[in-house]
Amino acid sequence: MRITGGSAKGRKLHSPRSNLIRPTSDQVREAMFSLIGERVVNSRVLDLFAGTGALGIEALSRGAAAAVFVDKSIETGRLIETNLRISITHPQAAFVMLNLATTPHLGTLHSYGASPGFNLVFMDPPYQKQLAERVLVLIEKAGILAEEALIVVEEDRRVNIPAAGLTSLHPIDQRQYGATGLWFYEFRSTAKHCHA
Repeated sequence: MRITGGSAKGRKLHSPRSNLIRPTSDQVREAMFSLIGERVVNSRVLDLFAGTGALGIEALSRGAAAAVFVDKSIETGRLIETNLRISITHPQAAFVMLNLATTPHLGTLHSYGASPGFNLVFMDPPYQKQLAERVLVLIEKAGILAEEALIVVEEDRRVNIPAAGLTSLHPIDQRQYGATGLWFYEFRSTAKHCHA
């Protein structure tokens, strides 16, 4: 597993010992960032279900200003810290330990987003656990997103992630790479949406 672009391109990242973590493949990550393009530059990134931290670290390598990594165990946090240390020089990065499968709100992330909030969010939950749509709703309610923030969800391509129930997260693209599906949403606040 390697960084596919930016200042740390080619740097090898440590993989987890546990098979409970499924890192995003280099090929899917490269395709994802090709679609994101220049939106990553100077963005504040939130990496949910961070695992190895590969998505957030890739964003930092490609010009993101800061990244917050969220996962449920201190072991994951140590893995992310190791991968940051071997890949990125002086990153603005933080690890937050939250179990997103059981956490009812994301209010603790307010202090990390900085005004006006996160511009880019990655969500790579365990496949086929019905977590993606539930956490999308939590993100929408948390008030942690900047206007026009981009949210990228990675899931099994056979999973249906409907947009129903989301008032300010608007689906803008969907792609498939083998067994992997990517869903792209853009955040537009209700007030702005009504006046558009």
